[in-house]
Amino acid sequence: MQANSLLENRGDRAGQLPFTLQDLRAAIPAHCFVPSTARSLAYAALDFGLVAALYALMATFPMWWLRPLFWFALGTMFWALFVVGHDCGHGSFSRSKKLNDAVGHLCHSVILVPYHGWRISHRTHHANTGHADNDESWYPINETKYAQMPWYERLLRFHLPLIAYPIYLLKRSPGKKGSHFLPDSPLFHANERRDVLTSTFWWGMMVAFLVGLAVWQGPLFVLDCYGVPYLIFVMWLDLVTYLHHTEADIPWYRGEDWSYLKGALSTIDRDYGIFNGIHHDIGTHVAHHVFANIPHYHLQEATAALIPVLGPYYRKATVSIWPSFFRSVRQCYVVPDQGSPVFYQRPTT
Repeated sequence: MQANSLLENRGDRAGQLPFTLQDLRAAIPAHCFVPSTARSLAYAALDFGLVAALYALMATFPMWWLRPLFWFALGTMFWALFVVGHDCGHGSFSRSKKLNDAVGHLCHSVILVPYHGWRISHRTHHANTGHADNDESWYPINETKYAQMPWYERLLRFHLPLIAYPIYLLKRSPGKKGSHFLPDSPLFHANERRDVLTSTFWWGMMVAFLVGLAVWQGPLFVLDCYGVPYLIFVMWLDLVTYLHHTEADIPWYRGEDWSYLKGALSTIDRDYGIFNGIHHDIGTHVAHHVFANIPHYHLQEATAALIPVLGPYYRKATVSIWPSFFRSVRQCYVVPDQGSPVFYQRPTT
C-alpha cells in the first residue's frame, strides 16, 4: 500500500504515525550524528581542487569542441560546493559554528549564493516541510493563488523551473515577500541582521570580482569561464530541489493535521547514478529531513537503518530522473484550497 493511502486510511490524519521521532533516532547508529571536521574539510578541499583542475584543463585544452564538457563539469562541481555549504548551514560540517560559517561563506559566495540569507530561509523550509501553506521551498500553489498569478510567474514556476533559483534569491517564491539579500526581509529576525549583511557583502564582492574580470578580459571570457557553468549549477540545484518534494503522490498537510515528522516524510529519495558521490549523496533526502544534523557522508548508513522502521512511509523513486521530472512538470500544478492531506493536481481553471 502506498504511503499516501496509509495516511488517509489509518487514522494518521490526526497526526498519529506508528513510530516517533525518538524511535527513528534510536534506530540510527550514534556515530552518524557526529561530524568529522577533518573528513568534512577533505570533501571541501577535494571539490575546490577539482574546480581548480578543471580551470587548468580549460586553459591547457582551449579547443571549442571541449567547451561543453568543461562547462558541464564545472557547473556540476559548483553544485557539489553548494552541498558542502549546505552541510555548513545545518551545522553538520563541524561542531564549530565559526568554521561552519567560514567554509559556508567560501563555498556559497563563489557561486553567488548569500550564505546566511539562504541558511535562514532553508531553516524555515526544514521547520515547515510538507506544510501546504507555510513551507518555503517548492511548496504547492493552491487553486485560488494560481488563478491570481500573473503570466510571468506562471511561466517561471511551472514551465521554466530549472532557472528559478536566482529569482527566488531576489524575491522568493510566488505569494511570499522578501529577499535573501536584505536584512529587513520578513524572512529574518532582528538579531540576524548582521549575518544577512555579512553574506550580502561577500556576495557583492564576488559580483565585483566578476565585473572586474569582465573589464579586464572581456564579457565573453567571463561568460565562458563562469557564466555558463553557473547556469548549469542553477539547473542542477533547481532540478534536485524540485524533485525532492514534487511528486503527485506526496501528501501536503495543513493545520493540526501537519506535524514535523509527517512533513519530514513528505519527501523522496532519488538515485542520480554516477553523480551520487559527486553531489555528496544529496539525493538521500528522507533521512536528511528527519535529522538535518547528519553529515552527508553518513546519510546512506542512516537511511539503511531507518528503512525497516519507516516501512511503507519511506519513499524512493522508482522512475529515473528525467522521466520523473517531466511527469511532475506535467502533473504537479496546484493543490485544493482546503483540506488535509492534499495532493498535487492539474488546475481546474
